Amino acid sequence: MKRQKQTFSALFAILVILLLILPLWVTFNDFLTKIVENVGLYKWIQGTIVPFEVRMVKFISSLFGVNLQAYANGMMIKGRFVELSWNCLGWQSLFIFLVTLVVGFRGGNYNLISKFEAVVFGLLGIFWINLLRLVVIVVLFSYLPPLFAIVYHDYMAAIVTILFLFGFWWFSYKHILVERIKG
Repeated sequence: MKRQKQTFSALFAILVILLLILPLWVTFNDFLTKIVENVGLYKWIQGTIVPFEVRMVKFISSLFGVNLQAYANGMMIKGRFVELSWNCLGWQSLFIFLVTLVVGFRGGNYNLISKFEAVVFGLLGIFWINLLRLVVIVVLFSYLPPLFAIVYHDYMAAIVTILFLFGFWWFSYKHILVERIKG
């Protein structure tokens, strides 16, 4: 129980800090993006994963009545091209998830299999939460003025990730993680 409280306290602290520095984070994220793009580390992700995600976003968005034209690096929505780059796939969410793993497993006496299951479950969750985040942006862009999609993209998506992580850790502690048998 103590471990769970520490994990949730750490998540809450991350949420508070994130809310306090969100405007600075958006600016800093743009700076980091430019550095990575200048080094060229993004090319494989941009050429392989982005086209796959664009097709997935197109399919899921179509379930909400959104008709869009998919391209390898974005989509055409209501006559406007919306770029989808490697930076939009949610590496920030993955980073925050990895930080919570360190906090969540520290001091716990969980067996290796249950830790592995929790990590896989979390990675799948991060993948889906980021995919659904992209779908929400496309749906907002399709039905509302672009400002709504931009605000959601820049600010609300981070909060959605933190809320997912609260749910992930609650579920992991309750149903996935198993204490090692002492003996």
